[in-house]
Amino acid sequence: MADFETVATIDEIKPGERLVVEFGRTWVAIFNVDGTYYAIEDLCTHDDGPLAEGRLTGCIIECPRHGATFDIRTGKVLSAPALLNVPSYAVQVVGNEVQIAAQ
Repeated sequence: MADFETVATIDEIKPGERLVVEFGRTWVAIFNVDGTYYAIEDLCTHDDGPLAEGRLTGCIIECPRHGATFDIRTGKVLSAPALLNVPSYAVQVVGNEVQIAAQ
């Protein structure tokens, strides 16, 4: 069973919004898509760009630097120039707390 840690409250991430938090030594972007929360490392695997600054369409984030796209539900890379998936994190909501699991 994964250990979850509270990183935000639901009030901090409204639907359609995102929040970047420091989780251990990693920056993690948490997205609220229609009340469902997803979390990925905020680091493009192509050139280490900040993914959370990109355009989000549904569950697809586009890196603002070179246009690589990723599925925020899984971290799977969907288009070049990135070739590697970005780490994703399990998310749960307990009461009003948004929690992510350590990998």
